[in-house]
Amino acid sequence: MNIFLSGRGFFAVQTAEALQEAGHRILGVASPRTRKGHTDDSEPLSWDRLRSWSFPRQIMWSEAAELRAHHIPDKVDVIVAAHSHAFIGRKTRARAALASIGYHPSLLPLHRGRDAIRWTIRDGDKVTGGTVYHLTERTDGGPIAAQEHVLVPPGSTPESLWREHLAPLGVRLLLRVVNDLANDRCVEVPQDERLATWEPAMDSPPLFKPELIALAGKSTPRAKSEASRWALIDG
Repeated sequence: MNIFLSGRGFFAVQTAEALQEAGHRILGVASPRTRKGHTDDSEPLSWDRLRSWSFPRQIMWSEAAELRAHHIPDKVDVIVAAHSHAFIGRKTRARAALASIGYHPSLLPLHRGRDAIRWTIRDGDKVTGGTVYHLTERTDGGPIAAQEHVLVPPGSTPESLWREHLAPLGVRLLLRVVNDLANDRCVEVPQDERLATWEPAMDSPPLFKPELIALAGKSTPRAKSEASRWALIDG
């Protein structure tokens, strides 16, 4: 299978290497121009890890923030988003012959949003997991291709839960789905919107949500939960 991979950091590199070891071909990658905290890309040591990984292998690199359809090479079968925060639009996704998939570190449709792991820890969840889903116009809302749960160990931090459990799970699930697609098996299970939750990024500015006045007055546990989450963000 011919793959275009959009992502960042060690997770994207581990995904790329796992795909290559399984016999798939990486035709191009997209990542941030530099690692977090760097602004000058004149020094290769400041580059994002996926960009650094692609350079000696002569794999075409594009900046994720500017990813467009014309950046996707011909004959790409699958676009893989591995810790990619850049939205991949409809025209760009259409460049993939078979599918565009991404990994989210939660049991979708629970904990949609950029800070899923931090909200998992903040909410005291005992069970979480990872989901590979088909990319659509709706953020984290596309049909599910693969999903597995994990128990949250006591004392976990967002960093330890990601590094020790959810990142390795993500590599394995992405590889499984790509292998399925290579064998003409395409799984697409719609997400149940009745169970969906969405939390904003924890480092986002305070939001004014007047509809929470009505929401907080409702008696359902779901309504109270959503109201309390927004109240935490709004300070």
